[in-house]
Amino acid sequence: MTSGRGLFITLDGPSGVGKSTTIQALRDELTRRGIAVRQTLEPTTSDVGRFISEHFSHIRGRALACLVAADRYGHVEHEIEPWLSAGDTVICDRYLASTLVMQQLDGVPLKFLLDLNAHVLKPDLAVILTAPPDLIAARIAARGPRNRFHLDPTVPGREVDLYDETAHTLMTANVKVLVANTSVATPSEVAATIADAIPESPVASAA
Repeated sequence: MTSGRGLFITLDGPSGVGKSTTIQALRDELTRRGIAVRQTLEPTTSDVGRFISEHFSHIRGRALACLVAADRYGHVEHEIEPWLSAGDTVICDRYLASTLVMQQLDGVPLKFLLDLNAHVLKPDLAVILTAPPDLIAARIAARGPRNRFHLDPTVPGREVDLYDETAHTLMTANVKVLVANTSVATPSEVAATIADAIPESPVASAA
């Protein structure tokens, strides 16, 4: 028997929800289970991804949505697909769900975003982390604003609502979605729940 294709797992959620600690805990959990893991993120470290990160404060709307999609298509082609083909499980910090939320906050219609990302690779499991808006707002205030959205006190509540809607949008598109509340469980507990929800990797028979 030879190893089959790896699995693609994405983690999204509002700023301050605990993605970084959850991703590290998930990587540790999967490693303990003997699963080879690759970790990546969006925006990427490519030229396009760095441009997005450096100019996020003033590029907005459809222009930003198009740049994010371009970065994603290159990400899938040059990193994610090769890793999956090698049999590795890929964990991505922010992916399609983040686009459907953040660009809607930026005034971009949902249909435009869905059409723009119609041909991106769908995750085998899309994890959406959530928490009460007041807790998210408190975490952002404690660490300080990191982007223009953090300056708007209404954003945490709007983000939570949009991520809830996005979970349903992805499920309608036949994506397996897991919503996990980080306010009622430790990162290790959330990681174990995610690991248990990951579909089995297909195994290819040797010729």
